Amino acid sequence: MRALSRPIFVFVHGGSSNARAWGPLQNELALLGYRSHAVDLPGHGDRADSPAAYYRQPQDLTALASAPSPLRGVTLQDNVRHVVDTLRRLDGRAPVVLVGNSLGGLTISAVANAVPELLGRVVYLSALCLSDPAMLTEPWDVVDDNLLDALAARITVPEVDEPGVARLNWRGAHGDPALFAELKAAIMADATDHQFRLLLDSLDPDESYAVLEPGALVQADGWGRVPHTYVRLAEDLSITPAVQDYMIRKADELTPHNPFEVRTLASSHVGYFSRPEIFAELLVDLV
Repeated sequence: MRALSRPIFVFVHGGSSNARAWGPLQNELALLGYRSHAVDLPGHGDRADSPAAYYRQPQDLTALASAPSPLRGVTLQDNVRHVVDTLRRLDGRAPVVLVGNSLGGLTISAVANAVPELLGRVVYLSALCLSDPAMLTEPWDVVDDNLLDALAARITVPEVDEPGVARLNWRGAHGDPALFAELKAAIMADATDHQFRLLLDSLDPDESYAVLEPGALVQADGWGRVPHTYVRLAEDLSITPAVQDYMIRKADELTPHNPFEVRTLASSHVGYFSRPEIFAELLVDLV
């Protein structure tokens, strides 16, 4: 296969994350001869004006609570415009495989609805995929015994005056060995402690849950036209396999003519950071 005919992988990060999380996987793909690009969604990553108090040691928690959020006013449509602009700048030079993890699944779904003609495939790495309006407003008919929700509540910075924005003090886990161990078990249990420290230090404090809105629902006449793959992460304790399977089943009911291609990896929620080789091999096999 000529290099220019090979697809380009475009990566969309999950909640409280940014483009840096994809670095190890991008390196592996480069060694296999594939190009890739990781986006920083609006309000995330190197160009976001994140609270300085989050990065200072020792932390000033009062200053952290009162600092404005770079996600103020950011919407799902802002995410979509940013990713679509990236896709258009690629200028059709090669097929695009759009890959998302976790909360990033909402953005890649909305992008596929908007510009299915720009995509060769959409890939969900244990990512949110919502296909029924009731999934936004009603309890899901699945047992969800994830470990992350309760831990996120413990590290939430109180009294942050930003509607729709949660501020999480991930770096506080460095000074609390028990919390560090619990977060690692929930997010990246198959990593070394050193790898998990690197991940914690890469995370952004803020995330907007305003993206949980009807525009994130996959649509049969947009997203449903694009080949889509769900990569189940069998050891994920943040979005559990039962929840992943529930989302797959609901989406397949919407597009029975184009169901998910389902793959499974024995991996934690962010295993692409700690074990990028197996993810690179899987992605290349898809194309």
